[in-house]
Amino acid sequence: MKTNIAARGHGMPIPTSDGEFTARYSSKGLCGLEFPSGTKQRKSEGGAAPPAAQVRRWHAAASKALGLALAGRPPKRLPPLDLSGGSEFQQRVWRALGRIALGQTWSYSQVARAIGNPKAARGVGGACGANPIPVFVPCHRVLAAHNGLGGFSGGLKWKRALLKREGVRLPH
Repeated sequence: MKTNIAARGHGMPIPTSDGEFTARYSSKGLCGLEFPSGTKQRKSEGGAAPPAAQVRRWHAAASKALGLALAGRPPKRLPPLDLSGGSEFQQRVWRALGRIALGQTWSYSQVARAIGNPKAARGVGGACGANPIPVFVPCHRVLAAHNGLGGFSGGLKWKRALLKREGVRLPH
């Protein structure tokens, strides 16, 4: 079976027991991950399609990593993540999110302090909402004050599910 190659704007499916995710690739790596239908679709930008063989390798790595993440286990290997579509501030937030360990949560204020801008909690929330690669850039691990869920681009049902699978206990 031939794999459909996807640049920005065209998605490649990742079937899971939770539904079909869609991965998008740029010449730099994975640039988007969308939850199964019924959730917010990300706007994709144009760009040169990466070589087909490279995308197949990246897609295999993304598929395996997503399966592990959905099982609440740390992915052993991720494809390169292309976060270049965000502003400098967003990219700083997204890199900070990568430091939140599986099974742990930070508040928006903690992320703001981690990027050296303690008054930017609201901006951190916006950056989390604009995160193009949820699950792998774990914005679901960011909670509002007093362990409130806050928002999530994939919907609160997904946020709760991902946190539960990682062993995070949330207040009812």
